[in-house]
Amino acid sequence: MTDTTTSSKSREPGLFETPFSIGATVLSAVSAIIAVLFFWTGFQGSTLPVVGIELSLLTGTVGSLFALLVAVVALVAAFYMELGFDY
Repeated sequence: MTDTTTSSKSREPGLFETPFSIGATVLSAVSAIIAVLFFWTGFQGSTLPVVGIELSLLTGTVGSLFALLVAVVALVAAFYMELGFDY
């Protein structure tokens, strides 16, 4: 006799469904915080705390947009990535 019941695991995408999506969500959050740090440092015209590079408004904005791009891509990957071998 075969078992015809379906699996109880859902295949719906989510931010905290798999270890990959959890890691990508954390990367997205950290990258968003770094983006705010870059923009604020560039707006103030001061130096980055660890690196020591002085940022102007333009370089702070460029760094902020790059970090926001990483955050958005990681968030989209966390939500829409298909389940793989760990399913």
